[in-house]
Order: sequence, then C-alpha cells, then structure tokens
Amino acid sequence: MQMKLTPKSEIDVRISRLQEKLRELTLDGTLILLNSDMFYFSGTVQTSYLYVPVSGDPVLMIKKSLQRGRNESPLKNIVSLESPKEIPAILSTFGYVRFNKIGLELDVLPVNLYKRYQKIFHNSQFLDISPVIKDIRAIKSPYEIELLRDALSVIDQAHRAVPTFLREGMLEIELAALFEAEMRKRGYSGCCKMRAFNQDLFLGNTCTGNSASTPSFFDGPVGGTGVSVTHPHGAGWKKVCRNEVVYIDYTCVVHGYTGDQTRIFCIGELNQQMEKAFDAALLIQSEIIKAIKPGTPAEEPYLMAVKLAEEMGYKDHFMGYMKDKVRFIGHGIGLELDEFPILAKGLKTPILPGMTFALEPKFVFSEGAIGIENSFVMTEKGPEYLSVTPNAITYIE
Repeated sequence: MQMKLTPKSEIDVRISRLQEKLRELTLDGTLILLNSDMFYFSGTVQTSYLYVPVSGDPVLMIKKSLQRGRNESPLKNIVSLESPKEIPAILSTFGYVRFNKIGLELDVLPVNLYKRYQKIFHNSQFLDISPVIKDIRAIKSPYEIELLRDALSVIDQAHRAVPTFLREGMLEIELAALFEAEMRKRGYSGCCKMRAFNQDLFLGNTCTGNSASTPSFFDGPVGGTGVSVTHPHGAGWKKVCRNEVVYIDYTCVVHGYTGDQTRIFCIGELNQQMEKAFDAALLIQSEIIKAIKPGTPAEEPYLMAVKLAEEMGYKDHFMGYMKDKVRFIGHGIGLELDEFPILAKGLKTPILPGMTFALEPKFVFSEGAIGIENSFVMTEKGPEYLSVTPNAITYIE
C-alpha cells in the first residue's frame, strides 16, 4: 500500500463549500488549526495555519515541515512562517487585510490559544466555525467513501485472521497486539482521532468474558479493565478462557479515514443467553437498516433500537449495563471517529446521502458483552454496507 495524496479536485470542492458558508455567515475568512480539519482542507498535516478567505485562494502557512507540505498539498499558496504573530502580515502580501469577523474551531481550540489569537487579531470578532466544518465533512464524496471501503477491507482481513492466533490461555493484551499487527502491516496508521475532549481512544477494544462488563470512562457501551489505571479501557491482563465471549471492536484508519467494526469469537461454545442476545443485536441492526432512508432524523435509529431491546427483555443490558449505558446506537465515521451523524436521542439532524456511520447494537451482562457493529454509507436508496465481514459469531475448537 502506498501513500495517497488528496486530489486537487477534492480540495477545491471542499474549499468552495466552506467559502459558500463563510459568505452566508458574513465572515471575512476562517483560520483552521485542528489537524483533522487541516488535512481535510489542505491535504497535509504539518505544524501549520490555514487561512481560507471568503473569496480567493487559501493561504497555508507552515512552520514545520514546509517541504512536506508543498509535496503533499495541492494548494497554490504555501509559505513559511516562524510564529503565528506573522499571520496578518503574511496574509496582507496576498491582499487579505480585512479581518473584522474570523472563524475559529472553538469546540477544540484551547483558551490560551484563543487569547493568543485575540492579541494577533486584536480588532477582530471571532465566531465558531466548527459546526459548519462538521456539517461539510459529514457528507462524503465518492473518493472518501472508497477510502473508507479500504479501511473496512483491512478490518475484515484482520477479523478473518483471528482464528489463526486466538488461543486459550493467552492474555487479552497479547490477543489485542496480534490483532493490531494484522491491521498495521496492511496500512493502519495506528492513530485514531476523536474530536471529543479527553476521550483518549486507543485503536480499539479487545475484551473477553467478564472483563467486558468492567465500566470505563470511554463513551462507548463496552469498557474493559485496560492495562493500567492511567488507561482503564479495553484489553487487560485477563487470560482467554473457553466458552466465553471474545469481543473484538476496532477502528481502522487507512489514508486518514476511519472504519469501525465489531465481531465476536469463542473458543468452544457460548451459552444460550449470549447466543440469543447476539441474535437480538442482529435483529435490531436489520430492522434499523430496513427502516431508515435519506432524511430520517438521526435519533430515530436509537429510539427504534431501545424499543426493540426493551420488547425483547434487554432493557437493563442494552448499550451498557444499568447506569453505565450510553445514549446512542451509532456515530458518524470519517477523519474522526465521532463525526456527524450521531444516532442519539434528541438529535433531529437528517441522515443524508453521503453520510457514513457505524451502527453498534450491543448488550452487556455480568459475564460479558456481545453484539455487532458495522459501517455504512447512506445512499439515495438507503443504507449500504461498507463492512464486508460476515455477521456471525466465529467459533474455534
């Protein structure tokens, strides 16, 4: 697998969509700083500052590395700078001197940096551009969807390889390392980005048996003990046992784009309760996929899933155990793991064609967690699978 550079045509469309929103908001321009947004609009991730004016060509100002930035980004104006204090002067050389109203990514920008930009643009008013950027990024182009397919293909190959190395008595952390190696050697960057504050997501979650019922800080249905109190989530020091759930839920980032998928394994046999719960998860997934269509409010899949889970007797176990439940059934995927749409109660955002999302109906019991997760793209005709791995428990003798 070779590195892919973002085509100029992709960047041009993205910049055009952003500038259209800048005009609607009567902004003079926006400064982009977050790596995910920087990559989306410039095609490179450097120590840099991207200014997108309301009209005209953007200016990418790079502190380090200018050479890589020029090699990777198709933008026309790429220059060097030593300090962000130079930004107004640099922009003036391109004819950009009006900074009355400027956009900033206020959902992620630290306060101390915000104050710094207040001093640099001392007569400017700052507005939060993050909602606009998240809305733009939520609709994926055919190019982006193919990159997501690449990521899901890598997860598929890793999940299919599990029977070759899953063994009774091995540690969860050993199993996790072997699974991660399967993805890394196929192009996983080893870094999964989340926009949410303090989520500290690792690559994924490998839990076996009752360790999956251990709650954690992470905003997901399944916890895990982790290897230390500094990262109390996911794989830990428990040994894999026969006749218990082996839960492997992983992201995979290929060329920057994040797929997400969960599959269940077992050495031996699972009890009837777990098998029935797995079938219930498949039913919930199937009913949601049949019901939603372009324009469906983002909360509808969640409300439908909760109703189905309660009707089947899983109220206390659905999407977490008792008080440790999460209040969503899925989330957008792309350059970050927590993109729009968020399939959660109270969110009326329509699920539109081009939106990509992971759907993850899961149940947590005292003896373990079980469920399914697949990635999808909403098309004009309805949801389409991006995941290609069979929806089944893999049993190993």
